Amino acid sequence: MKKSLIILFLFIYFHNSFATVDSVHDSFFQCFVESKIPTDQISSILYSPNNTSFTNILQSYIRNRRFNVSTTPKPTIILTPTAESHVSAAALCAKKLGVQIKIRSGGHDYEGISYVSETPFIILDMFNFRSININMEDETAWVQSGAYLGELYYRIWEKSNVHGFPAGVCPTVGVGGHISGAGYGNMLRKYGLTVDHVIDAQIVDANGRVLDRASMGEDLFWAIRGGGGGSFGVILAYKIKLVAVPPVVTVFRLEKYANQNATDAVFQYQNVVDTLDNDLFIRVLLQPITRNRTRSVRATFIGLFLGDSSRLLPITNARFPLLGLKKADCQEMSWIKSVLFWGNFDNTTSPTVLLSRTPDSVNFLKRKSDYVKTPISKSGLESLFREMVEIGKVGLVFNSYGGRMSEIPESETPFPHRAGNIFKIQYSVNWNEEGEAADKDYINQIRKLYSFMEPFVSKNPREAYLNYRDLDIGTTDNGKNSYPQGQIYGVKYFKSNFDRLVKVKTAVDPGNLFRNEQSIPTLPFRGRKTRK
Repeated sequence: MKKSLIILFLFIYFHNSFATVDSVHDSFFQCFVESKIPTDQISSILYSPNNTSFTNILQSYIRNRRFNVSTTPKPTIILTPTAESHVSAAALCAKKLGVQIKIRSGGHDYEGISYVSETPFIILDMFNFRSININMEDETAWVQSGAYLGELYYRIWEKSNVHGFPAGVCPTVGVGGHISGAGYGNMLRKYGLTVDHVIDAQIVDANGRVLDRASMGEDLFWAIRGGGGGSFGVILAYKIKLVAVPPVVTVFRLEKYANQNATDAVFQYQNVVDTLDNDLFIRVLLQPITRNRTRSVRATFIGLFLGDSSRLLPITNARFPLLGLKKADCQEMSWIKSVLFWGNFDNTTSPTVLLSRTPDSVNFLKRKSDYVKTPISKSGLESLFREMVEIGKVGLVFNSYGGRMSEIPESETPFPHRAGNIFKIQYSVNWNEEGEAADKDYINQIRKLYSFMEPFVSKNPREAYLNYRDLDIGTTDNGKNSYPQGQIYGVKYFKSNFDRLVKVKTAVDPGNLFRNEQSIPTLPFRGRKTRK
């Protein structure tokens, strides 16, 4: 009898689940028909879990294995638009049917918020929107949101070997998410952020209208250049201004260990890196390792210099001698080859690899971020290295600031972390072990190191970078302060720009159609729970 009841319960549960899925699918299909979308087009872009391609489409753009397990909540349908009218219909139908819509352009968002939700949702996947039109006459390009950074770099290189674009070093990152969250790369000290070179955009708003800069107005155009496009609408494309790069650039990678003055070199790095020549960007990777049966921290210095080594070496010798950079350490190459170097491809790789939309590997991962405004003392660095060794696997990435970043006002775009920052920290941990125990262990490790770093980083607020999405930043502050919902992460990501973002959001999407776990709320602040 008991067994029969269990079987009956399971039958009812799965029957109702599929009924719900079919209902959502049928409702959207009918709504698209009413929006004058031809039925053959609807059938080719609308996928329910009953469709044999559904799982492949869902998983193809998941870049964090934490959100690709059997218990991960799945969308009721996936929409893969191929035309602006499809996107407009998706917005209008989601609004009409009261369904949460998640917008995905590349899937690299660290917390999976473009394809995961605890409430019923659909995915609007923009991977078909990936055209790139380069205009060398005015040195601009229109880039659709589903294109990858690698594809953009390749198309620029096809037209010119003395032009580039200051965006991220990972070639499989989607343009839509990268730019709408501000975007940066290894030319930020020379040229600033990615959004500092956006001159127009196309967006579908909550009313299904396709707007450009002129028709959306300057407030909304300001907001989608660093405030997160997913809070305001669906980004179709950005118009960008290309930048000049020299025919020859120089890259280098140097590793230093504890017995090779790694601590002294990192200490000196902090004291000079934001005032070095603007053509020079240096990233530092701090990684706990086992070497000669001893646990220690390795410091890896990775650099890009917009010029040849004969001009670079006098700069580092005079200002950063503990780096110990020599001519033999320098590799001179074209800018497109430097893109491959930073993407961890070997020097024989053809630029055509940048057209690949498949990443080499996908890991379980967790990321966090910080900003450093005052150099960490040598004793502080020594204690940090000890802590990293004790904690386990968590690494740190220091990204140098200064240069052009110190010249642009905080209010120019929603991204406020400009002058006064020496470098940004990314906390990074990857793992391959499956299961909740492994997830808990590694996430606890990164949280522990983040807690340890509190005395050394920015304060009031402790700032964070939107594109290093971190759902540990919730809507409360551990009882220290009382804020409206959304205020904690909003102030950490945007500082004083958060208030303007809320006003823009309220004006363009008062019904809060475009929302996620850390989206910009409307006025008055409406409570939203954060996934833990």
